[in-house]
Amino acid sequence: MFTYCVDHDTLGQLAWLSCYLTTGVHMSFYLAFLKVLALLAVTAPVALGFGFLGAMAARSHFPPLAWFGKGYIAIVRGVPDIAFFLFFVIALDQAFEWTRHKILCPDWPAEVRQGNDFLVCPQAKLPLGTSPEWVHETYGFFLAVVTFAIVFGAFAANVLYGGMRAVPHAQLETAEAYGMTQRQTFWRVLVPQMWVYALPGLSNLWMVLIKATPLLFLLGIDDIVYWARSLGGTKTAQFTDYPHGDWRMWYFLFLLVFYLAFTRVSEVALERLMRRLTHGQATTGGEAMRRAAA
Repeated sequence: MFTYCVDHDTLGQLAWLSCYLTTGVHMSFYLAFLKVLALLAVTAPVALGFGFLGAMAARSHFPPLAWFGKGYIAIVRGVPDIAFFLFFVIALDQAFEWTRHKILCPDWPAEVRQGNDFLVCPQAKLPLGTSPEWVHETYGFFLAVVTFAIVFGAFAANVLYGGMRAVPHAQLETAEAYGMTQRQTFWRVLVPQMWVYALPGLSNLWMVLIKATPLLFLLGIDDIVYWARSLGGTKTAQFTDYPHGDWRMWYFLFLLVFYLAFTRVSEVALERLMRRLTHGQATTGGEAMRRAAA
């Protein structure tokens, strides 16, 4: 990046370090932080949507729908996250390609599954072999978002289901006594108050989601963990011009500081949101605020 970086062998220690930290590969490392933030920004609302639908299904009076909602919560919560991440990425990718194969290549003579191989016609591949690199990266990111949303949506569904059950039933009966329909009671009474009871659990789930972002590395995405391990290693292929010792400890220490700072900012923001929602509410948080103000 700097003009004096042409002959890096003659640079002093600080100048060498400035050149080293501004190479193109390091820019990819810095860009990976934006990938993590983008994943959180997209996954959180999508997972919350999955969770809300799952909670609605679990409390449904229609037995098959209730079984589906409770089964979704129980199955995902009972299986290790890594197993689900690896399963859904492969399953979703093959499901998309199989669907495209059936639409685009209906006359394909060969079987899709041939032993351990999954072979579709070239037109059905996702992404296409001729697609630019950014398309491959976007598709991988899309699969990661869907996988994270499905997994954490189940945890969110359990939290929201508990929040719905925590709303005093007398308030629902009162709403019905005033002539509200079940739909009006649900959207005007149950849902607004549900968030007060669900927010502590959702806050914990947000923290878990932050800590789960390094699993992007297992999904084949070049995230911050991948770059920290690659850039910090000794004599990596990315740095033949800037050889160094084993610096992985310093790179991972930087990641540790990043995650600690990010979780601290999240704690402060969630605490303020909790105070705002519990103000005047007949909950433990609301009672604590009233006692503190007295």
